[in-house]
Amino acid sequence: MQFTKRGFLACSIAVASSFVCSGSWAQDDALQRVLDKKSITIGIPTDYPPYGYMGPDFKPTGVDVAVAQLIADKLGVKANLMPVTTPNRIPFLEAKKIDLIVSALGKTPEREKVIDFTTSYAPFFQAVFGPKNLSVKSFDDLAGKTMAVTRGTIQDDALVKLAPASLKIQRFEDDSATMAAFMTQQTQFVTVGAAVAAAALQKNPKVDAEYKLLIKDSPNYVGLRKGETTLLNKVNEILRSAKQDGTLESYSQKWLGRGTGNLPD
Repeated sequence: MQFTKRGFLACSIAVASSFVCSGSWAQDDALQRVLDKKSITIGIPTDYPPYGYMGPDFKPTGVDVAVAQLIADKLGVKANLMPVTTPNRIPFLEAKKIDLIVSALGKTPEREKVIDFTTSYAPFFQAVFGPKNLSVKSFDDLAGKTMAVTRGTIQDDALVKLAPASLKIQRFEDDSATMAAFMTQQTQFVTVGAAVAAAALQKNPKVDAEYKLLIKDSPNYVGLRKGETTLLNKVNEILRSAKQDGTLESYSQKWLGRGTGNLPD
C-alpha cells in the first residue's frame, strides 16, 4: 500500500508537471508558430496617411506598413498585411485573425489590461486642428463649437477630459470618416494625429486650417496578445536594433517629415 501511495504521488507530480509544461509551452510558442508557418499576419491601417495608406500603385505604404514589413523580413517570413480600423484592430488580435497590430496604436492602462505592447517605434502627436480665422488659445475656447474625432481612440478619451462640456463632439467609426467630416465642414474642428492632419491639409490646400492645441504626445507601439512572450521579445529585439541603426529614424523622416525624437522603451 505504501508503495502504491508513493507511486500515485509520483504519478500525480508527473502529470501536474506535464500540465504546467504544456501550459507554459502554449503560452510561449507564438514565435515558433510564426516561424513554422513561414508567415505572419499583421494588422495595418490603409486609411490613415502618413502612417498607413494606399499608394499610387494601389499598394499599402507609410510608416506602419514599413515597420510591419521590417518585422516580417527580420523574422524571415512572409508578411500578410491585413487592413484594420481603430475599432476592430484589438478584437482582430484577440480573435487571432492577426498576429500583430502595427496601426498607429497608442498605449493606455486600459489597453494594457487586454494586450501587450512592444517598445515604441514612431512618434505620434494628437492635436486639435481648425480654421485659421477662429482663434483658439485654450480648450475653453472650444465651448459651443463642433469637433470630429474617431470613436474609441486615445484622443477621444483625452478630449472628454480636456474640453468644456458644451463642446459638441461628433464621433466617427474610422479615421477617414473623421477627416472627411472636417474637410467637408460638417464640424468646425477635428482632433487627430498631427502628421495625419498635415498630410490631409497638404492635399487639400483650399481647406484653410491650422494646428490649434496639443492633446497628447502618444508614441506608436506594436500590439500583441497577452502571454506571447517569445514573439514579444523577438519583435522588441528587431525594433531596438532598428532604433540603433537609424532605420526607424529614416522611416520617420521619410513619412512624417521629422525625426523619431526620444521614443520611450
